[in-house]
Amino acid sequence: MKTKILLLFFAFAVTSGAALAASRTVTLDVQNMTCAVCPITVKKALEHVSGVQQVTVDYASKTATVEFDDATVSSPDQLTEATKNAGYPSSVKAEKK
Repeated sequence: MKTKILLLFFAFAVTSGAALAASRTVTLDVQNMTCAVCPITVKKALEHVSGVQQVTVDYASKTATVEFDDATVSSPDQLTEATKNAGYPSSVKAEKK
């Protein structure tokens, strides 16, 4: 009986956590992208952030659009920190919830 209650509680906790997590999208204004390899480096840096689901980097507009799980990524600052550490400082240009 205790096992069933514990399993039920665990199942509820897992499903309610997933229900609270939401996907957010942010567009970053990325500096220092000067060659065709730069977007690849920026994309890889962002993909290594836990919770990032999808990254699209546009060399022409010098932006990176990142879709992420807001339960895992606490703020877009984690994303800008990742690009900065890769040598490409960035700032939030637009955010869509």
